[in-house]
Order: sequence, then structure tokens, then C-alpha cells
Amino acid sequence: QVQLVESGGGLVQCGGSLRLSCAASGSIFSISLMAWYRHAPGKQRELVAVITTGGITNYGDSGKGRFTISRDNAKNTVYLQMNSLKPEDTAVYYCNADGVHTPNGYLAVWGQGTLVTVSS
Repeated sequence: QVQLVESGGGLVQCGGSLRLSCAASGSIFSISLMAWYRHAPGKQRELVAVITTGGITNYGDSGKGRFTISRDNAKNTVYLQMNSLKPEDTAVYYCNADGVHTPNGYLAVWGQGTLVTVSS
């Protein structure tokens, strides 16, 4: 069984920074894509950023300019560095791993989410 465990969320003041981490555990050979999504109250879940095994990144509108996604393939871990945070960044941030190669085939897995609250 593959699990994703997120950490690093919390309460931060407007203009501050946070670094989210998401570690995948289980019998994993490789992970093609790792991504961060967020779900704010009253809004649909949206893509923040995605990164390939080779380090190619793509950002959703919410992640462009202030957020940086990175990953450590050896640790099956993805990070999201968030700078200059705004109250509108308040959301539950979810980690996603797609193309997870396991002994039982390929999986897509979601983390449980971590809450980020930005105070004004």
C-alpha cells in the first residue's frame, strides 16, 4: 500500500513563507508525477504545481510567481515552497502522486491534506 504524508502546514501571517513536504511510502519503484493541489472554502480544487521525475515543472495560476515545487526522487518526496503568502492562499493543500510504479502496477494516490491559513 502506498501512502502520502504531508507536513508543514499551519498559520502564517500575510507576507510570510511556508514549506510543505509530502513523502510517499510503500513499495515504490518510481513516481512519474508529483503535484500539489489546493481546495479553498467555496471554491473548486485547483492545481498549484506539478513536477516530473526529471524535474520539469508546470504551475497553475495559483502557483505562478510565488510558489516553487521541487522533489527528491531518492526520498520519494515533493516540496512546495510558498513565499509572499496572501490570505487568499488559505486552503487545504493536497499532495498527489500519479504514475506510482509498484509491484502491483501503477497507481494514483492522494494525501490527506494539510491546512494552510494566512492571516491578514
